[in-house]
Amino acid sequence: MVVIDQEQCIGCGACAKDCPGKAIRLEDEKAQIVRTCIQCGHCVAICPVKAVSIPEYEMEDVEEYVPETFQISPENFLHAIKFRRSIRNFTKEPIEREKLERILKAGRYTATARNLQACTFVLVQERLEEFKLLLWQEMPGIVEKLKESAPVYGKMFGRFYEKWRQNPEDDNLFFNTTSFLVVASENPLDGGLAASNMENMAVAEGGGVLYSGYLMRIISSSETLRSWLEIGEKPVSCCMLLGYPAVSYKRTAPRKEAEILWK
Repeated sequence: MVVIDQEQCIGCGACAKDCPGKAIRLEDEKAQIVRTCIQCGHCVAICPVKAVSIPEYEMEDVEEYVPETFQISPENFLHAIKFRRSIRNFTKEPIEREKLERILKAGRYTATARNLQACTFVLVQERLEEFKLLLWQEMPGIVEKLKESAPVYGKMFGRFYEKWRQNPEDDNLFFNTTSFLVVASENPLDGGLAASNMENMAVAEGGGVLYSGYLMRIISSSETLRSWLEIGEKPVSCCMLLGYPAVSYKRTAPRKEAEILWK
């Protein structure tokens, strides 16, 4: 639960005004918790004297606001978005553990509905070859299953499997990635937002990603794969290939005009 240090509190009321759940109010010129809340942390972030904490969270991870380190110019941010590319050719060098931890932290700090923070992140790197082999072993059963529920995918994945069976080096699903990330969440928007932030962080670390809807459908169709990943019954909201790009792009790619309605 949220804890307010009564000796430290100066009774400014900033936390009470900013609390989205109205769980804080001033009593005797001190902030008091009056009901349970979603622990969004707004009170921690806004308190001018650091009187608020959420002990069950990692409070040592809280950072002070410093404009020079927290602000990104709009021009640079838009350029980064325009310059991103889906990577289908990676180097053999895996992304280092410390960089992967920062990428995952970008997902961890992403907003979630009702602050549930209930995304599960599965980063497969050391056992990637084991997982890939298991997936291809499962593929015939997945293809048969999809022939009934999604025949277009069943036919497509059947071709992928036959191609892989003839030449295991010719992999149309994983390409030559060194890391594979699965995000599972009850709310697909939670997983999607986390994936977007993790992609931006991966690019900032010098890497690149490819979102794979194919792998999402394959994993969702296999209890064996879900069990290996240890995601339980949570729906798969994102599958992402991660690595260092083996290609270098010189400019942004064009896009058609957006359909925007100003009202």
